Amino acid sequence: MAPASTAGLVVCTLGLLACGGGRAVEINPRNPGVASRWNATLATPAQLAGASQVRGTGWIEQSDDDSTESRASVSIENAVPGGKHPWHIHLGQCGADRGILGPPDAYEPLEVGGNGRAESTAEIPLPLPTAGQYYVNVHASANNMGTTIACGNLAPPSR
Repeated sequence: MAPASTAGLVVCTLGLLACGGGRAVEINPRNPGVASRWNATLATPAQLAGASQVRGTGWIEQSDDDSTESRASVSIENAVPGGKHPWHIHLGQCGADRGILGPPDAYEPLEVGGNGRAESTAEIPLPLPTAGQYYVNVHASANNMGTTIACGNLAPPSR
């Protein structure tokens, strides 16, 4: 009978918290650390299906204590070990490029380890976007910038 009593206690406690027994969470939209990250899920474009299946994540957020800079990051997996891939945040959407956000040299290339994974972070000297369309693009190599091996549209922060 003890397991049922424990389950009942948990349900009652959760019910109290959900129905006003606990304090509601308040989100301050002026706090850059809360709900202000644009997020993307990266995948290999359809035209490379079968040749490559890179996947990953990316994001952009306001840099710590500096509203004039943004920090972007990307991580990929299932890439060819030893590969070196330039990446950028672009304006537009995957397949509809409108240029790189910030200076291209702000983005350190991804260097793929023996496990097929890589990650990189960039400091971009621009404020965090508040509107628009953006995406993360991972290129095949510095000599083949026209081929995208992974791409993901950035979803704006929920406000």
